[in-house]
Amino acid sequence: MTFEIERKFLVTSDNYKQQAYKKSYIKQGFLNSKKERVVRVRIKNDTGFLTIKGASNKSGTTRFEWEKEITKIEAENLLELCEEGIIEKYRYLVKVNEHVFEVDEFLGDNKGLLIAEVELKNENESFTKPEWLGNEVTGIVKYYNSNLSKKPFCKW
Repeated sequence: MTFEIERKFLVTSDNYKQQAYKKSYIKQGFLNSKKERVVRVRIKNDTGFLTIKGASNKSGTTRFEWEKEITKIEAENLLELCEEGIIEKYRYLVKVNEHVFEVDEFLGDNKGLLIAEVELKNENESFTKPEWLGNEVTGIVKYYNSNLSKKPFCKW
């Protein structure tokens, strides 16, 4: 089994943009967004992905993740079947020492929300926090993309 271990943080400034080495456009929807399992369809630039994620552990840092690359056309067709609430965002990749932070700048109804994630090898792994990293929101479900698709940031 494949597990994802990550921590999420709010972002306090746009200084990450000058440090980013890559920027991608992402459009995604959810075929299933129950907390026990999430089935996500994503188009990242010109590539499609189908991802299944299990429920998070108690701390919110670890959960099962399976991902398969699919064609952009397949992903576009699957997006038509998704639950209401499509997420659109720009993702910036920022290397900070040995870790890469994925910073999501949300668009549409989630405009104004900036979230950074860092993947870890284990839950206790230490990492350097850049100056633009704000409060930790790991495990707070309202910040999960599957929840942002139903209750967007503009309605908080």
